[in-house]
Amino acid sequence: MRHLISPLDFSVSEIERLLSLASDIGKNRPKYAHACDGKKLAVLFYEPSTRTRLSFESAMLNLGGSVLGFSSADSSSAAKGESVSDTIRVISCYADICAIRHPKEGAALVAASKSSIPVINAGDGGHQHPTQTLTDLLTIHSLKGKLGNLTVGLCGDLKFGRTVHSLIHALIRYPGIRFVLISPPELRIPDYIRENFLDAAGIEYRETTDLDDAMEELDILYMTRVQKERFFNEEDYIRMKDCYILDAEKMKRAKPDMYVLHPLPRVNEISVEVDDDPRAAYFRQAQYGVYVRMALILTLLEVNCLC
Repeated sequence: MRHLISPLDFSVSEIERLLSLASDIGKNRPKYAHACDGKKLAVLFYEPSTRTRLSFESAMLNLGGSVLGFSSADSSSAAKGESVSDTIRVISCYADICAIRHPKEGAALVAASKSSIPVINAGDGGHQHPTQTLTDLLTIHSLKGKLGNLTVGLCGDLKFGRTVHSLIHALIRYPGIRFVLISPPELRIPDYIRENFLDAAGIEYRETTDLDDAMEELDILYMTRVQKERFFNEEDYIRMKDCYILDAEKMKRAKPDMYVLHPLPRVNEISVEVDDDPRAAYFRQAQYGVYVRMALILTLLEVNCLC
């Protein structure tokens, strides 16, 4: 039995197979419509989510399975004080596979250590978001035809942004990757990621506070929102929430084949006028997320689809 807690839980070759399966699912959805007949996915979401939770539910329903679970801690026994360890032991009696989102770093790892069914980390605090990373990799590969030899701009909340942290972990395993890290000083990438991953792997990167300055060199621009829920001080959030806004004028500086990604939800960091630009890929990204999660469920349940 395997779990997915970090993007590094899968080797590069395993990720390639997973992305290949996801691509096939996108092209041949009816082929997989009954692959998980009789299987149940538990979604344990201790903090709010729209895309990730519904994407998991859509993925399992598309495979012919069913879904159970909760969408907030208040609607679960966590409100009564039940631990994650006890919850997952109980859920293991009801379901075949589980996706868990929790505000505390490491909660998914704790669940996996006590679970008798595969556990998927659907986001743990500001730490990791591996299924979003797999979605990002599929999106980049589909748009650019490769995952190496790219300059990737990461813009916005790089301190608390778990999608950014996970994507860095995944992309540094591919050759020729270069990062441009765009953030205000207060939201710079954490030191442990800079030192233990970027520097340790000899990855080329530069840090800047100027989005305009970076636009011309990017192959991919990964925008993120400044996350109000990660701030203890509302004044700091208000001061930084609109520090970067991607608009049509900025897009004029970008390459014709530079694509914009965003894990969503968007607040003000991408103007709606950018939505009509063919390089805006964030809604396609959301669709790819369903295919990736379908492929992941099949892989962790060891369902052999020779349809």
